[in-house]
Amino acid sequence: MTDRCPNTGDRLRFPGNVARISEPVTGFDDPWRAAELAGFLLPEQQARIHEQGWLKMLAPRAAGGAELPLPEVVRLEEQVAAIDGSLGWVVTLCAGAGWFAGFLPQALARGIMATPGACLAGSGAPTGFADLDGDDFLISGRWDYASGAPMATHFTLNAMLRAGGEVLRDEHGKPRIRAFVVPARHVTLEPSWQAIGMRASASQAYRIDGARVPGSHGFAIDAAHATADGPLYRFPFMALAYVTLAANVLGMAGHFVARAGPLVAVRRQHGTGVPLAEVPTVAARLAAARADLEHDRAALYATLDRAWDDVVRHASADEAALQRVSLQLVETCRRTVDGLYPYCGLQAAREETAINRVWRDFHTATQHLLLLPD
Repeated sequence: MTDRCPNTGDRLRFPGNVARISEPVTGFDDPWRAAELAGFLLPEQQARIHEQGWLKMLAPRAAGGAELPLPEVVRLEEQVAAIDGSLGWVVTLCAGAGWFAGFLPQALARGIMATPGACLAGSGAPTGFADLDGDDFLISGRWDYASGAPMATHFTLNAMLRAGGEVLRDEHGKPRIRAFVVPARHVTLEPSWQAIGMRASASQAYRIDGARVPGSHGFAIDAAHATADGPLYRFPFMALAYVTLAANVLGMAGHFVARAGPLVAVRRQHGTGVPLAEVPTVAARLAAARADLEHDRAALYATLDRAWDDVVRHASADEAALQRVSLQLVETCRRTVDGLYPYCGLQAAREETAINRVWRDFHTATQHLLLLPD
């Protein structure tokens, strides 16, 4: 393991002066394979995530978070995903849920972030109900795909509002949806995560059966309802989601390309015995893969940097442009990984190899609903 990004070779940057996530985990030759077999990030890996402060990097400083500029966070998330897909996904999704602290009452946000091992996991699908009961809500339902669920001290969720057993509706007749944060003591995990990849993300389902929470635990995710100052909480939520997910896919794709190179170099062309890496068409494919990724990577960060500068100036971010470059990058990553895979031989098909894990993680991550091709 290394403290450098497999994609860029850059030394990883951290929000604090703390131990590196890439230091070996005691007793394991490949700790990421060990985490995959365990079905969750190992305790030492979880401890290092907390030491880095990664899960608080989008939370407000006033609540005990780092409140880092979004472009810095997204670049870091790419680097972390290039180390391991499950690691990157958990850090990104749980840090993203920590961003919601900027929309909570400040006292509640401080209490959550002060929780030992604070980690927010959750799901965006409105597959539960919140029944109004005086000043409180009674929350029930089941939600899928809470990445990092075993680490979570709190869960976020969307629920349909009800009063007197009837679903409340807006002026268009649609159910009213509200976001909530709920302490983990109210949550029952269901071991439902059986995907081919990102197994250590432990993206389990969870259930809540009539938990009573104060009305203050409900919140709205938009700049008009932010309780924290600063550009981070004026940045549009969907744009943030697109760029952070795209950065994860980019990290995994870059990792695959980095591992594919040595495999292509040792395989030989049938009939000629020439190393595949020296076959002009194959060498050109490898070079094009690296160039295409770098081109679209540069486009993502240039667009993100401009959008961030706009929000800092109290202007509007170009959400359409952020979505467009994110989806273009993801499509390039798909084309790159799938184009190189056949040249990697059976090493890439063997489940126990690192490149196969990267391949499986990549194809699991790209199934996210937001990343569907146009």
